[in-house]
Amino acid sequence: MYPTLRLALLAAFGISAPLAAQAQTPDLVRLGNLKFAHYGAVSYMKEACAKYNLKVEERMFPKGPDIMPAIVAGEIDIAALASDGAISGRANGVQIYTVAGFAKGGARIVAGVDSGIKSLADMKGKKFGFGDPNSTSGYLIPSVEIPVETGASMKNGEYFGEVVFTGGHEQTIVAVVNGDVDAGVTWADGQGAWEDGYNSGALRKATDAGLVDMNDIVEIWRSKPIPEGPIVLRRALPADVKTKMVDLVKGLHAKDKDCAYKMAAGETAGFAPITHDAYQTMIDLRKSQTN
Repeated sequence: MYPTLRLALLAAFGISAPLAAQAQTPDLVRLGNLKFAHYGAVSYMKEACAKYNLKVEERMFPKGPDIMPAIVAGEIDIAALASDGAISGRANGVQIYTVAGFAKGGARIVAGVDSGIKSLADMKGKKFGFGDPNSTSGYLIPSVEIPVETGASMKNGEYFGEVVFTGGHEQTIVAVVNGDVDAGVTWADGQGAWEDGYNSGALRKATDAGLVDMNDIVEIWRSKPIPEGPIVLRRALPADVKTKMVDLVKGLHAKDKDCAYKMAAGETAGFAPITHDAYQTMIDLRKSQTN
């Protein structure tokens, strides 16, 4: 069964029937995106949005929270973020609402197939790689769930010999393949065939890009399911532009499966409603770490 990509709509905006693209000068939408493998799929919006009379200008950012000041300044209209970026943005009063996000999947720890590592128990005293400290699946969730299983903190020497940050999901996968870390955490939906990198996520994107042969790595741990990578819009956008963007995401799978595949970095069964409550666990986790 393919994962479902969830569509989050705020009722306050009164979004109803889809609007057809009109024969007029395209509306300009400024897209903020991240320099990680699985966010590369979001760049496909530049092609897909043309069908909806929207012109997309893309601007790359190193991390999700870096996009927030640009949204506040009115320089970015729509952005692809890790969940933690959207959560911290809303917590700080940034006027955004969520359009879509991966609702299934989660963190996955992978190791080299020839390393002999098959579980967290085999990682004691070895080098472990997180992705980015601002990543939900690449750091936040595993940093809480792993110590529960190991009975030790994530500090160097307490369980793992060394804990490092690779910079992101793509970098973690490459670091494992190259032997720079003994194991590292990335993100995948966990659905579909392992040899394909599952149906969607960082492993699928890396496989499609030729960065990894899944036969060279093994999965040794997975987190509980977590919502991932929302696409958010600036609240101040004109109502018709917001409706067009929501319509694009909501009906994408039915209208253009190839486009849906490219934007989701893998197979998807479509988009369905969700609420902000899906992120409450991560909000509570982030609050507990900052208090």
